[in-house]
This record gives sequence, C-alpha cells and structure tokens, in this order.
Amino acid sequence: MVRQRRDGPAKPALTTMVPIDSLLPADSPRTTGEDDGHIQVLAELDAPLPPIIVHRSTMRVIDGMHRLRAAQVSGAKCIEVRFFEGTEENAFVLAVKLNVANGLPLSQGDRTAAAVRILGSHPQWSDRRIAAATGLVASTIASMRKRSTGGIEQLNARVGRDGRARPLNSAEGRRRASQVIADRPHASLREIADAAGVAPATAKDVRDRLLQGRDPVPSRLREAEAQQGPGAAPTAARSGADRPDARAVAEATSAGTALPNMRKDPSLRTEAGRTLLRLLSAHSIGEEEKWRRLVDSVPRHRADSVARAARACAEQ
Repeated sequence: MVRQRRDGPAKPALTTMVPIDSLLPADSPRTTGEDDGHIQVLAELDAPLPPIIVHRSTMRVIDGMHRLRAAQVSGAKCIEVRFFEGTEENAFVLAVKLNVANGLPLSQGDRTAAAVRILGSHPQWSDRRIAAATGLVASTIASMRKRSTGGIEQLNARVGRDGRARPLNSAEGRRRASQVIADRPHASLREIADAAGVAPATAKDVRDRLLQGRDPVPSRLREAEAQQGPGAAPTAARSGADRPDARAVAEATSAGTALPNMRKDPSLRTEAGRTLLRLLSAHSIGEEEKWRRLVDSVPRHRADSVARAARACAEQ
C-alpha cells in the first residue's frame, strides 16, 4: 500500500506500509542491541512515529529497530517504511549516520567500532568524511587508519564529503599537467586541468613553474613521494616547514648579488622602483641557513597559516 498526499493531486509518497513479519533485524551499529525501556516509551506514545528505513534488496532494517519493536509491542501488523536503494556497505554507513544524528545516541565504543568497519569497507573515503558519518573527529580516524596493519587498504586518493576524489600526493597529476603543456603549449588552463585530472589552480601553478624553468612538482611533494616508497602507505606532505627548494635558493642568491647594481640605476629611483627594490631585498635572503632560521622561528601552531600566506604572496 502506498500512502497518498492529502493536499493537492494524489502522488505516490516516499513511504509505504510493509508487513512487520517481512522485515529482518538491523545490521545495527549498536553493539548492545535495543534498549527495552526506550521501546516501552515509544510503544506508549499516542503520536505517530517517523517511518523506519529499510534496505530494499535484503528487507533488513537500517534505522528504526526501536520503533519496529514498539510497533510489535502495540500489536501492529504493518509499519511505515522508507526504502533505501544501495549496497549493504552503504546501508551500514547510513545506519551509523542516522543513529548518530537522531534518537538514542550511539556510545563512543559503538561509533569507534563503526568507524573501523567503514574504514574497511570504504578505504577511499577521506578521514573527514568518515568522521562526519560516525560523529568522531578526523584526527581519530587518521589514527585508526595509521594503526591498521593491512586490514585497511591504503590508497593514493581519498573521496571527500563532496564526492570528489583528491590525491594524497598530487605529484603525478602535476607531471601529467606538465606533459599536456609540452604537447599542447597553447591549451587553456581548463583544458590542461581536464586532461591531467587536476584543478585549474594546479594547472596554472605547473605552467608558471615551467615558464620559470622550475620543476613542476614542488620539493615538499617530491619529499612526500620519496617517503612513501614502493608499496608504502601514503604520507601527507608537511606544510609550513619544508626545506627550501634548492633552485629557488640559487635564484634568490643570484638576485641578491644583482641588487646593489640595481639600486644604482637612476631609472629605478622612482616611488614604484624603490618599492620594487624593497620587495626584492626582503625576498633575496640567499643563504639556506638564513631561510632555515626563519622557518625554525615559526611556532608550530602557526605553521599552516604562515605557509598559506607565503604561497599567496608567491602567487601574487
């Protein structure tokens, strides 16, 4: 039986009345089972309860076992159901999400056990996406993934909450972009990005680095790639405290030796010229040890924000 809307033309609703004896118990994230007291409270309510969620292909309850038991206690033969179409693994993820967000909350142990299971069934999901599903924090998921000893597959890319796949180390994508640029030097940034499978901003950075005669892969990504090694678990690249690129240091040193002559040039003794020389002087530290002292002076809790600001300045 399909319920009909009462306001306006009759249209099939998203719920259906299903015989209770046709349903199977939930593959529940609750390790201790149902709460008898909560079932009794629900059974005594006069107000209608929300429909339960059922996996259509297995007829197994995803969310609503307490409501199902309450309906049985009340002597009901049918219950209102909303069907879920999808895999059993995704049905479990949905069960966790719904139990975290509504009704009787899951315990910390239940959420932790659910996270381990989802890591096994969805290793391609990002730590943040799994954290959002289980009500845990991303750092906890990352620790679980790191502690895994082969039971959880390690991949080179993760799918975020927006459904987009992102590589843990984008070095390979940058190399593909550089090859596209070499083969099609007049291609637009959008065309380069689509062909290489990278973001347009990454395509622009690769093109700029090639025009400057630099490696399309920054040193921090090359270091992260080297740390992984063949068959190793992907390791996120450090930000904010990377060793300075050797070519960049050499370029800065070269600029530093040219600055004294530039300061003597009358054509640069304008307001704009003086501003430009001050900016060049500030960035031409030259010696790697001086860069290292600057890097070491950055507080750890500010490393990410300083790195982002530095990159923004470089792009400008």
